[in-house]
Amino acid sequence: MNRFNYIAVLCGLFVLSSLEAQDDERIKSWSLNGYISSMQSVIIIDSLEDYWITDYLLHNRLNFHWFPHKSFSAKIELRNRFIYGDQLKGDSEGTYQKSLEDDRGMVDMAWNIASGKSYILNTMVDRAYIQYTYGKLEVTLGRQRINWGQTFVWNPNDIFNTYSFFDFDYPERPGSDAIRVQYFTGTASVAEIALKSDSTGNITAAGLFRFNKYNYDIQVLGGVLNEEDVALGLGWSGNIKNMAFRGEMSYFHPYRNYMDTTGLYFLSVGLDYSFSNSLYLQFEAFYRQMPEDFDVNDFMAFYSGPLSVKNLSFTEYNFFLQAGYPFNPLLNGNMAVMYFPKLDGYYVGPSVTCSLTDNFDFSFYLQLFSGKFGDNRQHFNLGFLRFKYSF
Repeated sequence: MNRFNYIAVLCGLFVLSSLEAQDDERIKSWSLNGYISSMQSVIIIDSLEDYWITDYLLHNRLNFHWFPHKSFSAKIELRNRFIYGDQLKGDSEGTYQKSLEDDRGMVDMAWNIASGKSYILNTMVDRAYIQYTYGKLEVTLGRQRINWGQTFVWNPNDIFNTYSFFDFDYPERPGSDAIRVQYFTGTASVAEIALKSDSTGNITAAGLFRFNKYNYDIQVLGGVLNEEDVALGLGWSGNIKNMAFRGEMSYFHPYRNYMDTTGLYFLSVGLDYSFSNSLYLQFEAFYRQMPEDFDVNDFMAFYSGPLSVKNLSFTEYNFFLQAGYPFNPLLNGNMAVMYFPKLDGYYVGPSVTCSLTDNFDFSFYLQLFSGKFGDNRQHFNLGFLRFKYSF
């Protein structure tokens, strides 16, 4: 199915459902919001003789929501990006351009509108769905975000929509072409099933049940990942006194030749605490059982490469600590640090955000990586300067 037929089917289903609604039940309402950001970036790779890459990104997001009836709603959201700089100038084979147009969903809804030797204009629809609600039942059909994660940095329960912590300029996160059915069994409990198809036609299907016990929100899940692995998971979130405690674990085992293969375990555990002076601390630890064929040769390949729920980190053990503090109502500072024992490596990510007006802010980010690959220590550093206007 191509992108135009996909959107046409969604619109047709929605129009039909709207026509069936009674006039007194209609809620003639819609909303449009989004943002425009301007960001300058630089990448410095010391291992390539102080190789510098500078780029400019003009990023626009549009979120259109329609609520014509109390039981039905529709959303279409897209991101438009104009990119200019060295990555495109040095992309003689067009690899970077193709990656921007690479849509991993069942329907191709990303395309390059215009391009040249050093610039490109790209558009991607990452939300396009209709939603039906009736009492405790909610059904969502189309490209949507299915977020089953409980922790902050690494989410082994998030089998539908894996994302990278380092991609701070994409807070909405990617969506999946899926159908999701949720039944809310209580104020703090829900049973749901979801099924998605990717660009290769592979199916991921799973069920989840979330409930509250001993003042903890607990979830269990099970299903099939990419028609390759049996997926089992457990997640929780609650408190230890005044400190938030959350975590998730998953197990993936190839279901073909089940007895002749081995599975992989993943575990993420996090703690966070807010002090009376508004200082916020967050800690997270992640264990990832490494597959035999996994080999990381440099930070850049992992940083820019495709991500999956079975490929969430550089190394087997990973540790994260973050501190955030509002210096005043207009100025916020943040410092994130990661430690990768196997690489004798680290990540340091300081950032500052200043609100110039209610809907206009300025941000500065650094992302500094260092690690030992073989006999060589690599330094991979990035800097970002962003202005963002929200509407």
